[in-house]
Amino acid sequence: MSKRLRVRAPELRGRAWINTGGKHLTLADLRGRIAVLDFWTFCCVNCLHVLDELRELEEKHRDTVVIVGVHSPKFVHEADPEAVADAVERYEVAHPVLDDPELATWKQYAVRAWPTLVVIDPEGYVVAQHAGEGHAHAVEALVAELEAEHAAKGTLRRGDGPYVPPEPVAGDLRFPGKAVRLPGGTFLVSDTTRHALVELAADGETVLRRIGRGSRGLADGGPDRARFSEPQGLALLPDGTVAVADTVNHALRRYDPATGEVTTLAGTGRQWWQGEPTAGPAREVSLSSPWDVAWFADRLWIAMAGVHQLWTYDPQSDTVRAAAGTTNEGLVDGPAAEAWFAQPSGLAATPDRLWVADSETSALRWVERDGDGFAVVTAVGTGLFDFGHRDGPAARALLQHPLGVTALPDGSVAVADTYNHALRRYDPATGEVTTLATDLREPSGAVLADGDLVVVESARHRLTRLRLPEEAVRVEPAAHRTRRAATEVAPGALRLEVVFQPPTGQKLDTRHGPATRLQVGSTPPGLLASGAGTGPELHRELVLAEGVTEGVLHVSAMAASCDADPENPYPACHMHQQDWGVPVRVTPGGADRLPLVLAGLDAVG
Repeated sequence: MSKRLRVRAPELRGRAWINTGGKHLTLADLRGRIAVLDFWTFCCVNCLHVLDELRELEEKHRDTVVIVGVHSPKFVHEADPEAVADAVERYEVAHPVLDDPELATWKQYAVRAWPTLVVIDPEGYVVAQHAGEGHAHAVEALVAELEAEHAAKGTLRRGDGPYVPPEPVAGDLRFPGKAVRLPGGTFLVSDTTRHALVELAADGETVLRRIGRGSRGLADGGPDRARFSEPQGLALLPDGTVAVADTVNHALRRYDPATGEVTTLAGTGRQWWQGEPTAGPAREVSLSSPWDVAWFADRLWIAMAGVHQLWTYDPQSDTVRAAAGTTNEGLVDGPAAEAWFAQPSGLAATPDRLWVADSETSALRWVERDGDGFAVVTAVGTGLFDFGHRDGPAARALLQHPLGVTALPDGSVAVADTYNHALRRYDPATGEVTTLATDLREPSGAVLADGDLVVVESARHRLTRLRLPEEAVRVEPAAHRTRRAATEVAPGALRLEVVFQPPTGQKLDTRHGPATRLQVGSTPPGLLASGAGTGPELHRELVLAEGVTEGVLHVSAMAASCDADPENPYPACHMHQQDWGVPVRVTPGGADRLPLVLAGLDAVG
């Protein structure tokens, strides 16, 4: 076995521990076990993907591995301890979680991206770091290697871990996601955390029936047989059935209120990865975390939060296709195929526009026809790192991670401004943003009902009926920027290096061309004098423009690896990918090298 690079693991520091029965954990408590630190934040869909990737590892190696979530917030709301505890329950996180609102542990481990996994061996040394998704197989291979190595050394300790499950909570709904009004006046609600749909009476409270067995899975059938996995968006289809964004199953489902039957419209049940088809027969093309759905321009549009795109489903041809977005994360308007989104999570259609709640850019945007195609326009929002609660002209207004949008009869739209706990309104006629209501706990959607708005209050586990106010609510303006400190870099030349070491037993997959790809851009675009663009190498010589003192480097890296055994005719292959948004500040004496770890450890650093 080759000698493994090891670095002493820093202590775990934060505000509080969740899922430990009140115990404060230290690295000493984990000695003898293999620890996997999962740096995550609950707004981040890529982080949610990794939570699901880790479930099998967690179960298979329960007696040797302790997964520790390190919650490291991006948005102000994510630093609220109640919100963190809610998120741990909402996403069924079955391991200890360190609440780290000041990013103390994040900084100690030199983390640069959500999500990041750090593996610590039984003797307390960091032996690997992985940024992004798709690393579960690599972590499992390393775990097996560490188990054998430390069992032989006598330094492996088996047994129960420190996880203490919370007490179950009763109630008709638990963290509902979206709602739609059925033709008979009742409401269909996605009961997201309980993996089911619930039909409520016109009062929005009385349960008429539940659809789904209430446990994770992908199964068609009647109300008692069908299974979902964290369903979210709902949309009425022209034939009277309801399309369901079955988010964690990476699928679209159809629910027939007349028969109670659930069928699968689109998706394979597997997450879409770069390089896979983006168009084709609906049940042969993979999807990625569809979060909402809406009927617009004679087809069903899908907010594909997992890849920062909008897709469509055409029932006439029974096909799906990518319709807007490049999979790059950010805020760029223009022709649909060139636009950038950032985790679109809410949709609402009018005859001439498809409104989009683009959550990670805290933006309200729309899609409109443009000749034979479509174009994307931003109404409110400026980018990934600016957010807040500020009314007024749309160019200055601020939202905070909105998850829902609803078209109103007067041509304006209501926005579920989720992390501000508010309902906002944007009027295209005046270009003004106002606040309709506050003190709504994590509103994630709303539906019109007899002139009222019925709001999905996700963190209060209920629907709340509001009368549309004649006057706006006055709020104190607040503006924020993401809390991450900027990386100080020297003027002029900057060497960008993405560290990637194939998992144990694998090699770079060059069978079909280059095994790696690096894409670099910046905000503002003038930050880079040279070095922007796409190429096959995981390193790049960048030159920072004179006179630009700060900005964000947008870096996207991808690497393909396969089993190295030449005798294996069917090697297992994997795609590793991550997007970084790195805030930088140009200053004399700053670094002239920027390392980003995709997989492995930075030997230079």
